Amino acid sequence: MKQSVIYAIDFDGVICDSALETGVSAWKAALTLWDDFSTPLPSVEMSEKFHQIRPIMGTGYEAILIIRLLNNGETVETIMQNYTGLTQQVMDESMLTIDSLKNLYGETRDKWIEQDLAQWVEMNPLFPGMAEKLQKLTKQGVWYIVTTKQERFVKKILEANQVYLPDENIFGLDRQRKKEDILIDLVNKHTEATIYFIEDMLPMLCKVLKNEQLTSVKLFFAMWGYNTAQDKLDAEKYDVKLVEKEDFLG
Repeated sequence: MKQSVIYAIDFDGVICDSALETGVSAWKAALTLWDDFSTPLPSVEMSEKFHQIRPIMGTGYEAILIIRLLNNGETVETIMQNYTGLTQQVMDESMLTIDSLKNLYGETRDKWIEQDLAQWVEMNPLFPGMAEKLQKLTKQGVWYIVTTKQERFVKKILEANQVYLPDENIFGLDRQRKKEDILIDLVNKHTEATIYFIEDMLPMLCKVLKNEQLTSVKLFFAMWGYNTAQDKLDAEKYDVKLVEKEDFLG
């Protein structure tokens, strides 16, 4: 029997509470770029500040820029109010490119995983009940992950939680494709099913809403994810279903 519903799920902030590891990886990467990073790990206060900013971060490499700004003494409020300008300023001043940051971020994680896989996994916990939900989806049929995270990291975290997903069902940063384009492919591939897209970033959901090729996709805003109080208020204005974690897991 063909599936009537097929899930396409974001990873960071929906499946995995990765903010701590994201910030620590960024700090480790920053150690190789700037001399004023002296301690091997960020302080608890630094990690807490990073967690507050995480909802407006798009792709992992940006974490390095956020950590640089925090270490410079910028406040959470200032960074969130002028995020694009300040992060670009760091890149310009340090002569960094997006590609170089992406490569450094991936290499930093790879090195950490090689040195202490258990610690790295521990800092990437799945939200409670999520592993069981994903295992259930696997038994029911096909589902996908659509993320900006590098695919090898997604796979390691899933497997550490006894969740096994074929490589071809994980669409990550390595594919260098927009989430909207991936969803279009899934719609065209599964013509007899409805795609349910679960995402915690409202701007991403808005992009899907504007795409005429994706009108059949049902959109779900993950209220437990990396989004702000304002995002939650704004989401009510759009044709997206606001879903709490308990309802998704149920």
